[in-house]
Amino acid sequence: MPTLSRADLWSLEEYAERRPAFRAQVIAHKKTRQVALGEHARLYFEDALTIRYQIQEMLRIEKVFEAHAINEELEAYQPLIPDGHNWKATFMIEYDDPGERAQQLARLIGIEDKVWLQVEDCERVYPIADEDLPRENDTKTSSVHFLRFELSPQMIAAVNAGAAIFAGCDHPAYTVDPMSLSPAVRDSLANDLQASALN
Repeated sequence: MPTLSRADLWSLEEYAERRPAFRAQVIAHKKTRQVALGEHARLYFEDALTIRYQIQEMLRIEKVFEAHAINEELEAYQPLIPDGHNWKATFMIEYDDPGERAQQLARLIGIEDKVWLQVEDCERVYPIADEDLPRENDTKTSSVHFLRFELSPQMIAAVNAGAAIFAGCDHPAYTVDPMSLSPAVRDSLANDLQASALN
């Protein structure tokens, strides 16, 4: 599956020149990589392109050009790229008002474990959440979580054969009934699994 190395990244000078076109490419790409779960939660599915963009932006903001620091960024972000038998997503809880957001985050402890994906007639897949670090405590959850959805060979084969993909959430304070992903999002997620189909 795609991995990123220093050879895949542009220097700060070259990125400054390429950034407008690259940013437009990534924004268009991300439109087929996100799923709204109700009005206040969203899954942003990551892949090599979205992670490459995040790394380039981080290097730009922090003005990083030393090899060891670039390698540290690569090591930090590499685990967010799907590896052929899973989907990886940033899960965002989105409330514009800070007061309401704080109140809801207190009610939504554990929501990251209750988001699910389902390949047509297969079992629901609940994520492995926040492997990098804990993102909740006894009083509230975080507004950002990182999720990994592991798929069985049967699920991967079904997706590659054109099966529909559904999403939802079972948290008692934020229930989202099963919803079918759009064809564009479904096909984009299927691309994450293509390498598995070849093995």
